[in-house]
Amino acid sequence: MSVKVVPLAGAALEDALDDVARLRIAVFREWPYLYDGDLDYERRYLSAYRESANAIVVGAFDNGRLVGAATGTPMEDHVDEFSAAFQNTGLDLGEIFYCAESVLLPEYRGQGIGHAFFDAREAHARALGRRWSAFCRVVRPADHPLRPASYRPLDDFWRKRGYSPRPEIRTGYSWKDVGEHAETVKPMEFWLRAL
Repeated sequence: MSVKVVPLAGAALEDALDDVARLRIAVFREWPYLYDGDLDYERRYLSAYRESANAIVVGAFDNGRLVGAATGTPMEDHVDEFSAAFQNTGLDLGEIFYCAESVLLPEYRGQGIGHAFFDAREAHARALGRRWSAFCRVVRPADHPLRPASYRPLDDFWRKRGYSPRPEIRTGYSWKDVGEHAETVKPMEFWLRAL
Protein backbone atom coordinates (compact mmCIF):
# COMPACT_ATOMS: atom_id res chain seq x y z
CA MET A 1 0.00 0.00 0.00
CA SER A 2 1.45 3.36 -1.02
CA VAL A 3 -0.76 5.26 1.43
CA LYS A 4 0.90 6.53 4.61
CA VAL A 5 -1.32 7.03 7.67
CA VAL A 6 0.13 9.51 10.16
CA PRO A 7 -1.08 11.63 13.09
CA LEU A 8 -0.95 15.34 12.30
CA ALA A 9 0.19 18.08 14.65
CA GLY A 10 1.48 21.62 14.52
CA ALA A 11 2.17 22.99 11.04
CA ALA A 12 1.25 19.67 9.38
CA LEU A 13 -2.19 19.81 11.00
CA GLU A 14 -2.66 23.46 10.08
CA ASP A 15 -1.64 22.78 6.48
CA ALA A 16 -4.07 19.85 6.16
CA LEU A 17 -7.25 21.36 7.63
CA ASP A 18 -8.66 22.78 4.39
CA ASP A 19 -8.04 19.43 2.69
CA VAL A 20 -9.77 17.66 5.60
CA ALA A 21 -12.69 20.06 5.16
CA ARG A 22 -12.95 19.26 1.45
CA LEU A 23 -12.81 15.53 2.18
CA ARG A 24 -15.60 15.83 4.75
CA ILE A 25 -17.77 17.71 2.26
CA ALA A 26 -17.14 15.15 -0.51
CA VAL A 27 -17.43 11.93 1.52
CA PHE A 28 -20.34 13.01 3.73
CA ARG A 29 -22.29 14.00 0.62
CA GLU A 30 -22.69 10.25 0.06
CA TRP A 31 -25.29 8.02 1.72
CA PRO A 32 -26.10 7.83 4.60
CA TYR A 33 -25.09 11.39 5.54
CA LEU A 34 -26.25 13.25 2.40
CA TYR A 35 -24.50 16.33 3.81
CA ASP A 36 -24.66 19.51 1.74
CA GLY A 37 -21.62 21.13 3.32
CA ASP A 38 -19.68 24.33 2.80
CA LEU A 39 -16.06 25.27 3.40
CA ASP A 40 -16.77 28.13 5.84
CA TYR A 41 -18.72 25.86 8.20
CA GLU A 42 -16.06 23.17 7.91
CA ARG A 43 -13.27 25.58 8.79
CA ARG A 44 -15.13 26.67 11.93
CA TYR A 45 -15.92 23.06 12.89
CA LEU A 46 -12.36 21.82 12.35
CA SER A 47 -10.77 24.70 14.30
CA ALA A 48 -11.57 22.71 17.46
CA TYR A 49 -8.95 20.15 16.44
CA ARG A 50 -6.36 22.87 16.09
CA GLU A 51 -7.22 24.35 19.47
CA SER A 52 -7.64 21.21 21.59
CA ALA A 53 -4.47 19.86 23.18
CA ASN A 54 -5.97 16.35 23.45
CA ALA A 55 -7.60 16.06 20.02
CA ILE A 56 -6.13 13.99 17.21
CA VAL A 57 -6.28 14.28 13.45
CA VAL A 58 -4.91 11.37 11.45
CA GLY A 59 -4.19 11.81 7.76
CA ALA A 60 -3.92 9.24 4.97
CA PHE A 61 -1.58 10.45 2.25
CA ASP A 62 -0.94 9.03 -1.21
CA ASN A 63 2.24 10.62 -2.56
CA GLY A 64 1.64 13.72 -0.46
CA ARG A 65 -2.05 14.07 -1.35
CA LEU A 66 -4.55 13.79 1.51
CA VAL A 67 -6.99 11.02 0.55
CA GLY A 68 -8.50 10.34 3.95
CA ALA A 69 -8.67 11.65 7.49
CA ALA A 70 -9.94 10.65 10.90
CA THR A 71 -10.49 12.84 13.93
CA GLY A 72 -11.08 12.35 17.62
CA THR A 73 -11.32 14.27 20.85
CA PRO A 74 -12.18 13.72 24.50
CA MET A 75 -15.96 13.46 24.69
CA GLU A 76 -16.29 16.41 27.05
CA ASP A 77 -14.60 18.62 24.44
CA HIS A 78 -17.02 17.72 21.66
CA VAL A 79 -20.26 19.48 20.80
CA ASP A 80 -22.88 19.64 23.53
CA GLU A 81 -25.41 17.53 21.62
CA PHE A 82 -23.02 14.59 21.70
CA SER A 83 -21.86 14.78 25.30
CA ALA A 84 -25.40 15.46 26.57
CA ALA A 85 -26.49 12.06 25.21
CA PHE A 86 -24.47 10.40 27.96
CA GLN A 87 -26.38 11.96 30.85
CA ASN A 88 -28.09 9.29 32.94
CA THR A 89 -26.06 6.46 31.36
CA GLY A 90 -23.71 5.93 34.31
CA LEU A 91 -20.73 6.56 32.02
CA ASP A 92 -18.25 9.26 32.97
CA LEU A 93 -17.53 11.67 30.09
CA GLY A 94 -13.96 11.95 31.39
CA GLU A 95 -13.45 8.27 30.52
CA ILE A 96 -14.79 8.45 26.93
CA PHE A 97 -12.85 9.31 23.80
CA TYR A 98 -14.98 10.32 20.83
CA CYS A 99 -13.89 9.11 17.39
CA ALA A 100 -15.57 11.85 15.44
CA GLU A 101 -15.22 11.16 11.73
CA SER A 102 -13.43 8.91 9.31
CA VAL A 103 -13.53 10.08 5.72
CA LEU A 104 -11.79 8.24 2.91
CA LEU A 105 -12.09 8.60 -0.86
CA PRO A 106 -13.89 5.58 -2.38
CA GLU A 107 -10.93 4.31 -4.39
CA TYR A 108 -8.89 3.86 -1.18
CA ARG A 109 -11.47 1.84 0.75
CA GLY A 110 -10.93 -1.83 1.56
CA GLN A 111 -7.15 -1.47 1.97
CA GLY A 112 -6.92 -1.40 5.78
CA ILE A 113 -6.88 2.38 6.14
CA GLY A 114 -10.06 2.38 8.23
CA HIS A 115 -8.37 0.02 10.69
CA ALA A 116 -5.31 2.27 10.79
CA PHE A 117 -7.56 5.23 11.57
CA PHE A 118 -9.16 3.42 14.51
CA ASP A 119 -5.79 2.05 15.70
CA ALA A 120 -4.31 5.56 15.88
CA ARG A 121 -7.31 7.09 17.65
CA GLU A 122 -7.68 4.23 20.13
CA ALA A 123 -3.95 4.37 20.96
CA HIS A 124 -4.30 8.11 21.52
CA ALA A 125 -7.34 7.52 23.75
CA ARG A 126 -5.45 4.95 25.83
CA ALA A 127 -2.51 7.36 26.20
CA LEU A 128 -5.00 9.88 27.61
CA GLY A 129 -6.21 7.27 30.13
CA ARG A 130 -9.63 6.84 28.54
CA ARG A 131 -11.59 3.64 29.25
CA TRP A 132 -14.06 3.88 26.40
CA SER A 133 -13.96 4.69 22.71
CA ALA A 134 -17.17 5.89 21.08
CA PHE A 135 -18.51 7.12 17.78
CA CYS A 136 -21.97 7.80 16.46
CA ARG A 137 -23.68 7.27 13.17
CA VAL A 138 -26.71 8.75 11.53
CA VAL A 139 -29.87 6.64 11.63
CA ARG A 140 -31.80 6.76 8.36
CA PRO A 141 -34.98 4.84 7.53
CA ALA A 142 -34.38 1.61 5.62
CA ASP A 143 -36.83 2.77 2.94
CA HIS A 144 -35.27 6.22 2.48
CA PRO A 145 -35.68 7.16 -1.22
CA LEU A 146 -31.98 8.11 -1.59
CA ARG A 147 -30.60 4.88 -0.12
CA PRO A 148 -28.53 3.18 -2.85
CA ALA A 149 -29.46 -0.43 -3.58
CA SER A 150 -25.77 -1.35 -3.31
CA TYR A 151 -25.26 0.24 0.12
CA ARG A 152 -23.46 -1.95 2.66
CA PRO A 153 -23.49 -0.63 6.24
CA LEU A 154 -20.23 -0.72 8.20
CA ASP A 155 -21.76 -2.58 11.16
CA ASP A 156 -19.66 -5.75 10.61
CA PHE A 157 -16.44 -3.73 10.39
CA TRP A 158 -17.27 -1.88 13.63
CA ARG A 159 -18.26 -5.08 15.45
CA LYS A 160 -14.99 -6.76 14.44
CA ARG A 161 -13.21 -3.83 16.04
CA GLY A 162 -15.07 -4.51 19.29
CA TYR A 163 -17.75 -1.82 19.06
CA SER A 164 -21.38 -2.44 19.98
CA PRO A 165 -24.40 -0.29 19.21
CA ARG A 166 -25.94 1.47 22.18
CA PRO A 167 -29.43 2.37 20.92
CA GLU A 168 -30.29 3.88 24.30
CA ILE A 169 -27.58 6.51 23.79
CA ARG A 170 -28.89 8.79 21.07
CA THR A 171 -28.70 12.39 20.10
CA GLY A 172 -29.74 14.59 17.24
CA TYR A 173 -27.54 16.75 15.05
CA SER A 174 -28.56 19.23 12.37
CA TRP A 175 -27.26 19.67 8.86
CA LYS A 176 -28.69 20.41 5.45
CA ASP A 177 -29.28 17.36 3.26
CA VAL A 178 -28.46 17.39 -0.43
CA GLY A 179 -31.45 18.81 -2.27
CA GLU A 180 -32.97 20.42 0.82
CA HIS A 181 -33.29 24.14 1.59
CA ALA A 182 -32.82 24.09 5.36
CA GLU A 183 -31.12 22.08 8.09
CA THR A 184 -33.06 19.33 9.82
CA VAL A 185 -32.19 17.31 12.91
CA LYS A 186 -30.96 13.79 12.19
CA PRO A 187 -31.09 11.03 14.82
CA MET A 188 -27.62 9.74 15.75
CA GLU A 189 -26.84 6.45 17.56
CA PHE A 190 -23.68 5.79 19.56
CA TRP A 191 -21.44 2.73 19.38
CA LEU A 192 -18.93 2.00 22.17
CA ARG A 193 -16.08 -0.32 23.02
CA ALA A 194 -14.00 -0.75 26.14
CA LEU A 195 -10.35 0.11 25.75
